[in-house]
Amino acid sequence: MDVQRQQAAIIRGLEDPARYPHPVTRIEHRETHISHVLLAGDYAYKIKKPLDLGFLDFSSLEQRRFFCREEVRLNARLAPSIYLDVVPITGTHDDPHIDGHGTPIEYAVRMRRFDDDGLLDRLLDRGEVGPGLIDDAARRIAEFHDAIAVATDRTWGTPSAILSPARENFDQIEARVGDPADTSRLQALRRWTDERVGALDDTLARRRSQGRIRECHGDMHLGNMALQDGELIIFDGIEFNENLRWIDVASDVAFLVMDLDQRGAPDLASRFLDRWLAATGDYDALAVLRFYLVYRAVVRAKIAAIRMAQDIDAAERQRLHDRFRAYLGLAERYAAAWAPAVLVTRGVAGSGKSTAAQVLVERLGAVRIRSDVERRRLFPDPDPAVRYAAAAHDAVYARLEAIAARAVAAGFPVILDATFLERERRAPLARLAERFGAAFRILDLDLPDATLERRLRARQQAGTDASEADVAVMTRQRERIEPLTTSERRHRIRVDNTGGAPLVPRTGLPHARGFAPDETD
Repeated sequence: MDVQRQQAAIIRGLEDPARYPHPVTRIEHRETHISHVLLAGDYAYKIKKPLDLGFLDFSSLEQRRFFCREEVRLNARLAPSIYLDVVPITGTHDDPHIDGHGTPIEYAVRMRRFDDDGLLDRLLDRGEVGPGLIDDAARRIAEFHDAIAVATDRTWGTPSAILSPARENFDQIEARVGDPADTSRLQALRRWTDERVGALDDTLARRRSQGRIRECHGDMHLGNMALQDGELIIFDGIEFNENLRWIDVASDVAFLVMDLDQRGAPDLASRFLDRWLAATGDYDALAVLRFYLVYRAVVRAKIAAIRMAQDIDAAERQRLHDRFRAYLGLAERYAAAWAPAVLVTRGVAGSGKSTAAQVLVERLGAVRIRSDVERRRLFPDPDPAVRYAAAAHDAVYARLEAIAARAVAAGFPVILDATFLERERRAPLARLAERFGAAFRILDLDLPDATLERRLRARQQAGTDASEADVAVMTRQRERIEPLTTSERRHRIRVDNTGGAPLVPRTGLPHARGFAPDETD
């Protein structure tokens, strides 16, 4: 009996509740392209298939044991309450037992079972993934990326290390998909991938030197996240291939952005990216983000192609083929997307600049850079004499301009969220847009003093905003407002913020990731 049949016999045997060392009334068997999962009472047992797919090799029992242990080690970082241990399966192939005595014939990762209804992909389908959960995910992932090991092996994060799995994706798909139309699309994406990595050579070297190559999760999509007892858990990270785990943190982030996009929630994808960038300050990630978005979409196309080639019925195969082509289409959209633009807010404290900017973050997929956040990053000393000195103001605006230049060079629209009351602060951004041939817009916000004072006092009392400005600061800002020039007025967008939420007119700008443009009404 070959190893595939042996494992099939083990799985059949383990569908008997009597084979477990704890009370079980019913076994539920689920299958992925690389694993069997047996849901048994309070636990789940994950058994790796004896496969060699090139990007993973579970073909020997010793390899399956090793990777089971790696799975527990790695996933305990983000889901310690779920991943318990590795247990042997003993007995015979026709009479197996979980965690029994004798020589192991197979191994399983033992996990604490949780409610599938809490999976984020299901929550999204039910309309239950809102801004608060997205913000929590961004914070949690930013903290995770900050804490995990930095690559010391100089091969990780090099162009060859990045290009190798990307090329393998195309090889593995083309070996399984024979439609000439699909093959042609894959070949075009392969050429784009090769060219993009070549163009990013210096950027990739800088990412390595900045410590951005880390031992990441590697498979960070909504199906691997769950809300359990009010806590976000992220599970099922990659254990089977070091090269797919020791990656740029931007690759981890790109997977979740891509997954939200593919599931019809580009606004939430943009919000997540905005929050992660603000938390980490890693705006250099924008230079590589488009590449990783394409890469991640192709990865998911590959998973669909692998499953299509396995033993499934015709209806499931057609469903997977449709999914495969949808991922190819998303990859093509990312590869073609190019939407550089520079938008600045103009208004005193309390006028609603950040709220208006958030609207366009989600509508345009724009990158937002907040002066309040960057000021704290540059000047961690809370002393106002330090944080709000004239030199500090200059440094903050210089940083905003530098980050904006990176975003625009990478083809993204960028929103600079600051007061921009003086012409000398706005002029460099107008010149930046002109230099890159990008659109320029000024989001103009104004409110009566009484309304501003009321909002500022409420904001300070809540203590939830990054801004430290109070009524006294707003009053001094009023004195510095300089009118827009004739040229600037051509780029003005008046924002009505007198109601409960800002009414931001359509900008006429394209979407950062190729979705519907923000067409004028």
